Amino acid sequence: IFTQKSLNVDNKNVFTAGDDADYGCCGICLLILSGFIILLTFPVAICMCVKVVQEYERAVIFRLGRLSKGGAKGPGIFFVIPCTDEYRKVDLRTVSFDVPPQEVNLHFLTMAILTKDSVTISVDAVVYYRVQDATMSIANVENADGATRLLAQTTLRNMLGTKSLSEVLTDREEISAGMQATLDIATDPWGIKVERVEIKDVRLPVQLQRAMAAEAEAARDARAKVIAAEGEMNASRKLKEAADVMSESPNSMQLRYLQTLTAISAEKNSTIIFPLPIDMVTSLMTKK
Repeated sequence: IFTQKSLNVDNKNVFTAGDDADYGCCGICLLILSGFIILLTFPVAICMCVKVVQEYERAVIFRLGRLSKGGAKGPGIFFVIPCTDEYRKVDLRTVSFDVPPQEVNLHFLTMAILTKDSVTISVDAVVYYRVQDATMSIANVENADGATRLLAQTTLRNMLGTKSLSEVLTDREEISAGMQATLDIATDPWGIKVERVEIKDVRLPVQLQRAMAAEAEAARDARAKVIAAEGEMNASRKLKEAADVMSESPNSMQLRYLQTLTAISAEKNSTIIFPLPIDMVTSLMTKK
C-alpha cells in the first residue's frame, strides 16, 4: 500500500511517494480483480505486465493515479499491473536547446534584448540540462522541457536587460554563470539540473556597427596623431642636442657638409651643389 505526500518548496507543490496510501474500497477491489485476471491469463499476461527501460531511461509508475512506492524504476525490467498502473518514461540524457522569441524547437537561443543603453541587440545562447529526478520532472511540472525553455528565455532577457552594451560584449562568462545558477535554482523543484549555459553570439544592428566602426577609426586616428606628435617632440629634442654639440665644434659642421655631399652623389642626380666651407664664408664676410 502506497501514499502520496505533498511538500511545499518555494511556494511550489512537490510530490513524493509514501508507503501508506488508502486506495479505498473500489481501488482495493480493482487491484484484486486485476491480480485475478493476471492469474487467469497467465502466461499471456506476462507480456503486458513486464516492461523494460534502457540504461539512460527511468519509468515513473502511477498506480490508481498515485505515485508508486520506491520512485522511478529502471534501468532494466520492471512490473506493472494492467488496468491499474500507468507509467511514463523519462530520458536522463543531457539535452541542449534554444528558445527563440517565437519558436521553441530549435537548438540555439535567439532573442532581442533591450539593454539599459537603449540598444537593441540579438543574443544567441545554448543551454544544456538533464533530468536528475524523474519522479519530480513528471509529478511537479506538466512539461519539464517546455517550462525550462521558457524559463531560460525570460532569465536571459532579464539578465541582459540590466547590463550595459560593453558589459554584454565583455562579460559573457559572468552572464553565462549567473544564468546557469538562476536556472538551476528555479528548476530544482522540477528535478532538472542545468549543467551549462553558453552565450554563443551577440549581434548588433547595422547602424550600431557602423557607429562603433567610426568611433574606433576616430580613436585610432587620435592615437596616431598623439604618437606622431610625441615623435616630433622627441626628434626636436634630439636635433637641439645635436645643434648644441655642433656649436661647440665648428669642424663638426664641415664634416656634416661632407656627409650630405656623399649622400647627394649617391642618388645619381644631374646637378650637385657643393657647400662652401664655413671658415671661407666667415673670412669673406670679415673682409667686407
